[in-house]
Amino acid sequence: MFSPRILLSLIYLIFAVSGAFLTTIENIHFVQEYGPYFKIDKFIELANVNSAARSISRDLFVSAGAIFLWMSIEARRLQMKNFWIVLLGTFLIAFAFSAPLFLFLRERRLMELEKEEKVSVE
Repeated sequence: MFSPRILLSLIYLIFAVSGAFLTTIENIHFVQEYGPYFKIDKFIELANVNSAARSISRDLFVSAGAIFLWMSIEARRLQMKNFWIVLLGTFLIAFAFSAPLFLFLRERRLMELEKEEKVSVE
């Protein structure tokens, strides 16, 4: 029915949509609770309010930094188009959206490259 790559790309897309939805809901709650607009200084303050919050914040910061570096190198290596959408999505929505979106776009690019390879062999 579906090739493993198509199935995997759809799973990544589901994670991207979930990451966008779940984080957006919480960001809306944050704005409702702390003011008429998104206050980044208050957000950072609350993300560091106790040891548990600091642990999660630092975990995300370090792991997202490493993954973001890899995504940039991988996008260049595969000559992926529209990587800017991933960059923008990271800052406007959330890393929980942009990382799976990148993986979705990467799988799609790998499928394109496989098709090109088959055509050139024939």
